[in-house]
Amino acid sequence: MNRSQKRIENMTLTSSPPASSEKLQKVLADAGLGSRRSLEQWIEAGRVSVNGARAKLGARVIPSDIIRVDGRQIARPTSGPGRSHGTKIRVLRYHKPLGEVCSRSDPEGRRSVFDGLPNIAQGRWIAVGRLDINTSGILLFTNAGELAHRLMHPSAGIEREYAVRVLPSQSIADPTADPKHTSGDQYTRRDLRSEAPVSPALLKRLQTGMELEDGPARFERIIDVGGQGQNHWYHVVLKEGKNHEVRRLWEAAGFRVSRLIRVRYGPVELARALRPGRWEALTEREIAEILGCVGLTPPDNPSGPRRGHPSRTGKPHSGRGPRPKVGATTLKRTTTPRRRPRD
Repeated sequence: MNRSQKRIENMTLTSSPPASSEKLQKVLADAGLGSRRSLEQWIEAGRVSVNGARAKLGARVIPSDIIRVDGRQIARPTSGPGRSHGTKIRVLRYHKPLGEVCSRSDPEGRRSVFDGLPNIAQGRWIAVGRLDINTSGILLFTNAGELAHRLMHPSAGIEREYAVRVLPSQSIADPTADPKHTSGDQYTRRDLRSEAPVSPALLKRLQTGMELEDGPARFERIIDVGGQGQNHWYHVVLKEGKNHEVRRLWEAAGFRVSRLIRVRYGPVELARALRPGRWEALTEREIAEILGCVGLTPPDNPSGPRRGHPSRTGKPHSGRGPRPKVGATTLKRTTTPRRRPRD
C-alpha cells in the first residue's frame, strides 16, 4: 500500500459522521418516547436496536436506519423543532396535588400524575422534572423529548419558583408527611404582615451558598411574602433541580419545610383558576415562549389564546380568574401584593 492509499484509508477511518446523522437518544426523544436521560438508560439496558444490532450509548443514526425499542419499530419524526413525531408540540400545565407520585407506576399503588392526562395519538407524555409526593404545584408535560431535555438541563438555567412555609426544625411536626393533607393549595392576595421568623442575615446566607452533602447550593432569590404566626411564607428561586434541594437548603439553615408548592417553571406560572389535579393545554404563544427560552425555533405565526381548555375531567375550562402573562417574572412585581397560599 503506497502513501496516498494509506492517507485515504486514514481519512476514511477518522472522518466525521454524515451531516444528517443524529445521536440515537435525541432521535428517540424527538419521537416522544421520553427524556434523553431516561432513553440513555433504555439504550444501556439493551432495549434499543439499530438495523437489527443492539445499540450502544453514543451511537449516531441516519434517516435510513431502522430503530426498534423492545422489538417495535419506531417511526422517525418528520419535521423540525416546532413539531414532534409529525405532530405539533404540545405542552400541558398540571396542578399536582399532594399524595401523587411522578412515576408512571407505583409498587404501592399510589396515584400517578400520569393517570389523569389526556390520551395522545403517538409517543407519550413526558414530565418536565419531578415533584416529590409531599410537594404540590405546577408540573409541565410535553410530547417533545428534546424540549423536555432542554428544559431540565442545568445549562439552560431555567428558573423554578417555590412558595415555602418554614418553621424552626426543633419545634414542628411536618404535616406534609400525610398525603391526604391538601388544604392551602389555593392562593390569596391578602397582604398579612408579621415579624419574619428567619433573620435577614440567614436569608442572605441562603442566597450566598450553603454546603450540602453533594456540594454547595443556594437560592437565586428569596422574597419574604409575609404571614401570621407560624403561617409565614417565602418565595424562593432555583436554577437547577437537585433532589429535594429546597428542603435540604432550609434544613441546613436550621429550619424545616412544612409546606412546599411550586408556583412557576420558567416562564409558565401556576394559574390561579387551575384546581389541584387538573390540567390545561398551553396556547401556541405560550409554547413559542418556552421554545425560545431553550433555543428552539418556535412554530410560525403562533395563534392567540384559545378558550375552553379541557380540564382533567374532560369538561371545558371555565377561563374565569386572572391568567398570568407568560414570561412575567413574578419576583420583580412591586405594585401588586404577591400571592400567598392560604393555610
